[in-house]
Amino acid sequence: MAMTPELRAQKIESYARHHDLLVDSLNEFPTEMWQFRDEHGCWSIHEHILHITDSEANSYIRCCRLIAEQGEPLMAYDENQWATALDYHDQSTEDALALFKWLRHKSYTLIKDLPEPVWAHSSFHPENGETTLDDWLDTYERHVPEHLEYMRQNLQAWHATRAPAAG
Repeated sequence: MAMTPELRAQKIESYARHHDLLVDSLNEFPTEMWQFRDEHGCWSIHEHILHITDSEANSYIRCCRLIAEQGEPLMAYDENQWATALDYHDQSTEDALALFKWLRHKSYTLIKDLPEPVWAHSSFHPENGETTLDDWLDTYERHVPEHLEYMRQNLQAWHATRAPAAG
């Protein structure tokens, strides 16, 4: 079901604010725990930041493709393989945040004034099936808040490892 223009406009403006949301929220996490992974091996804060940026790069290309080449397939990628093969812990979070800011702004400027019919453009995504531009917006408007929640869970796990054992 297509999104209403009013809801879409709200999501677009929320989407536009996510770089600031991410940067402001990073203050919740002590930098000494940015490399920490819990016992389940969930990504560290550092890895989440790099993933968000790599995801945004893929998102930008998907957005452009949905606008300009509807019907052409969208690329999937193995985010865990990227984190390992691209050695996220060796990459700069400052550079990643700067790139994320630029990519998010660029996508925002592309979508903020699109005519209504473009939002119904669709293409096939190998993991998600037929995907419209509305679906794309819905996914990426949720992406940063979802990862911030994972980061908060990581912080809780980090605090738990530092708590003195009950005796």
